[in-house]
Amino acid sequence: MSQEKVAPSRTKVQNIGLILGFLILLGILAIPTPETLSTGGHRMIGVLVFAIVIWMTSAVSYPVSATMITALTALLLGFSPNPEAPAKLLGTGKALTMAISGYSSNAMILVGAAMFISVAMRKTGLDRRIAMAVLSKVGTKVNRIYFGVLVTGLILSFFVPSATARLACLAPIIIGITESLGIPRRSQLAALLMVGATQADTFWNIMVQTAAAQNLVAVGFMNSQLGQAVSWIDWLTAAAPYSILMVIISYFLSKMLIKPEFDELVGGDEQLAKMKAEMGPMSFDEKKLLAISVALLFFWSTGGKLHSIDTTTTTIVAIVLFFFPGIGIMDWKFAQSRIDWGSVVMFGAGIGLGSVLLKTKAATWLANVFVTAFSLETASVFLLIAIMSAFLIVVHLGFASATALSSAMIPIVISIVVGHTADGMNPLGVTMLMQYSICFGLVLPVNSPQGMLSYGTDTYDVKTFMKTGIPLTIIGYVLFLVFTATYWHWIGLS
Repeated sequence: MSQEKVAPSRTKVQNIGLILGFLILLGILAIPTPETLSTGGHRMIGVLVFAIVIWMTSAVSYPVSATMITALTALLLGFSPNPEAPAKLLGTGKALTMAISGYSSNAMILVGAAMFISVAMRKTGLDRRIAMAVLSKVGTKVNRIYFGVLVTGLILSFFVPSATARLACLAPIIIGITESLGIPRRSQLAALLMVGATQADTFWNIMVQTAAAQNLVAVGFMNSQLGQAVSWIDWLTAAAPYSILMVIISYFLSKMLIKPEFDELVGGDEQLAKMKAEMGPMSFDEKKLLAISVALLFFWSTGGKLHSIDTTTTTIVAIVLFFFPGIGIMDWKFAQSRIDWGSVVMFGAGIGLGSVLLKTKAATWLANVFVTAFSLETASVFLLIAIMSAFLIVVHLGFASATALSSAMIPIVISIVVGHTADGMNPLGVTMLMQYSICFGLVLPVNSPQGMLSYGTDTYDVKTFMKTGIPLTIIGYVLFLVFTATYWHWIGLS
C-alpha cells in the first residue's frame, strides 16, 4: 500500500501571520491616499507591509511569498492610474513587467550563478579539502582548532558565495572531530566551535561582497538607482578592518562565555589526519575547480582596476566553464536538482518589489516619513547613520533572511540618503554602510539561514547562542559608530 507524503502542519503563528498580512494590506488600502503619494505608490506600500509581515512570521515559504507579492503587484498596481496618462489605468501587463524586472537584474543573475559555484564546491569536495587542509595544520589545542575554524570560514568566504554552504561544509567536520573523540554533541566545546563559526560567518558576509546574496541585492540597487558601481575590491577595502576586528572580538568573547571542557583534544591530530586521508588525493575536477575559482577571484578583485569586466559577467563565464564539454566539472542534470530554485524565485521577486517601490516613489514617501519621525531633517551624516543602522539591526530581529530585509529596506535607504541635504553626504557610501548593518543577524539562530543550519546540528541551545549574540550585537554597533566617525569617514563613505 503506497503512502502519500504528508505536508508538515502549519503553526498558529503562521496562520495568524497570513491572516494579519492580508488584514493590514486591506487596512492600508482603505486609508485615503495622501496628497503627496500616488495611488500606485500607496498600494505598493500596502504590498511592502504585507511582505514584511509574512516574511517575519514565516506565514508561507519564501517561493510562495514571492508569487503572492508578484500577483498582488500586478493586480493592485495594474488597476492604478498610469502616471504618464492619469485618465487611464497602468494595466496589469505593464505592472507585471515591473514586478518581474528583478529577474533580469545583474544582481539576480549573480545570485543564481553563485548557487552553481556552491554546488560545484560540494560536488568536488574542494570546500571540505580546504577546511581539512587548514584544520590539520593548526594542532590539537582547542584555541588553535577554534582559530582554524574561523580562518577556514574566512578562506571559504572568498570562494563559496553562500554563508549557508560554508556552514554546511564546516558543521560535519566539527561534529566529526568531537564525536570521534567521544565528546558529546551537546558539549561546551562543540557549542563553542559551532556558535563561533556561525557568528564569524556573519562578519565575513559583511567583508566580502560576493560572500552573501543580500550584498548582491544591495549592489544591484546601488547600480540601478544611484548609477554607481561598487567594485569588489573597494567593498573589501572598506569592510575588512571592521569585520576582522569583530571576529577577533568574537573569538575572545565567545571563549569567555562558552568555556570548553578541554584545553587540548587528545587524539585530535590522529583523527584529523584520518579524516584528511579518507579524502584521498586531490581529484582532477578539484584541481580544475580550484584553478577556475582562483581566476574568478582574480577578476573579481581587479575589476575596475586592471580590466572593465563586471563581476556578473566574469561569474557567468566561470559557470560556462563548469559545464563546458570536455573541461567541465558537472552537467546540468546534476546541478539543477541541487539548486535551491525557491530561493532564486524569492530573490527575483524581492528585487522586483524594491524596484517598483522606487519607480512609484513609494520608497521616497516612506523615506520622508522616516526622516520626519526621527526628526532627521537637519541631522548630521553621523546621526543619520547611527539612527538608520540601529533601526535596521533591530528590524532584523524579526527576519530570517537578510536578503528579504535588503530587498525591502535598501530602496528606502537610497531614497533617504538621496533626499537628505546634510553636508558631505555620500549616498553610495552611506548605502554601503547600511547594508553592512543589515547583515547583522547575531542574536537568534533564526535571524539567518546559516544560524538555522548550525542550530539544526543540536550542538547548542538558543540561550547559548544569545549569550554571545547579544553582547556581539551591542559591541558591533558601538564599533560601527566608531568606524563611521573615523576610518569610514577618512575614506569618504560617511
